[in-house]
Amino acid sequence: MANTFKLKTKAGVNSATTAAVYTVPSSTTAVIIGLTITNVKGAAITADAKIVTASSSGENADDVFIVKVVPLPSGSTMEVMSGNKIILQTGDSIIATGSNGSGADADIILSVMEIT
Repeated sequence: MANTFKLKTKAGVNSATTAAVYTVPSSTTAVIIGLTITNVKGAAITADAKIVTASSSGENADDVFIVKVVPLPSGSTMEVMSGNKIILQTGDSIIATGSNGSGADADIILSVMEIT
């Protein structure tokens, strides 16, 4: 098994552009080791990050929030993971949204380790 560290980024996320930040490739397990959300808007926003599972049944079939409506003052950054790890399976995705319907709200930085 090979372990590969990867950085995934998504700029200008807002509520009008729910962004798929990362989807686990086939024949791969991924470990989220870092998730950072930065407010790039000139005003306070809220942001969400969510796991969308590829499975439609069983114990891992529910889509769940990592953070929901987390407040971010103008120019602030939040490290969401704080030392935690989350395991993702093939086809699972991380999506993110910001609170404003137009314009750039948040930049997302995701660090993962892929196990193939």
